[in-house]
Amino acid sequence: MKTRHGWLLVYAIFYLAFLYVPVAFLPLFSFNNSVFIAFPLSGFTTQWYAQMFADGAVQQALFNSLKVGAVAAVAATALGLPAAKALTRYRVPGGGAVLALANLSLFIPEIVLGISLLILLSVLGVPLSLWTVTLGHIVICAPFAITVLMSRMDGFDKNLEEASLDLGESGWMTFWRVTFPLALPGVISSLLLSFMVSFDDFLIAYFLAGNDATLPIYIWGQLRFPDKLPTVLALGALILVASAVLVVFAEWVRSHGLKDRHRMVGA
Repeated sequence: MKTRHGWLLVYAIFYLAFLYVPVAFLPLFSFNNSVFIAFPLSGFTTQWYAQMFADGAVQQALFNSLKVGAVAAVAATALGLPAAKALTRYRVPGGGAVLALANLSLFIPEIVLGISLLILLSVLGVPLSLWTVTLGHIVICAPFAITVLMSRMDGFDKNLEEASLDLGESGWMTFWRVTFPLALPGVISSLLLSFMVSFDDFLIAYFLAGNDATLPIYIWGQLRFPDKLPTVLALGALILVASAVLVVFAEWVRSHGLKDRHRMVGA
């Protein structure tokens, strides 16, 4: 038994190292006093961060990604919440097929989905902009939102909703006073996950952005210029830190949601 646990520990260490050691080089070289990525490091500098904060194009691309991510996250969660409630609370005819259809975009290659959306928007005469990027991101974020919210809504007793209705509350007020507060940890997790999916997306944005670049598109464009690489590394390091903070916060929300679920079950 101890030998098996030892091998599992070794496997876990190698697995985590395989995932995260390459990522650790990103902040390391962002402080390197050279435009070349090579050992030994030339020295310590923060000039790449200063250049990044002074670059108006970086700020505009970041602002575009934040706008798109925020709108896509809110819209995907707003669409996913009633869908999750319907699929977990009622016997929807063909509910399995509906759920499979909603999750279909997870299995379609993004390049195919991006080209399909581009053709559709072109046929409809819709000009490409950040709004079309947002539309595409809602399509890819909605399945994540539905999955997260369904897992949360499966965790609390629907008798609480029935009790509210029996006490004279309307369906709408029951939703806001009972269902929504209980589902709030899932809603927050859905918002964070959808935002990160949108913020990180490149292919959908590449096909639908038009002249408005999001941050991944901007980074991809800068990789063609060697002297811009250190600035991109600094930007990537900050995104890495911000993503880690969001993941930790999402896990904190999820863990509190599980504690609340256990309290309800115990009660």
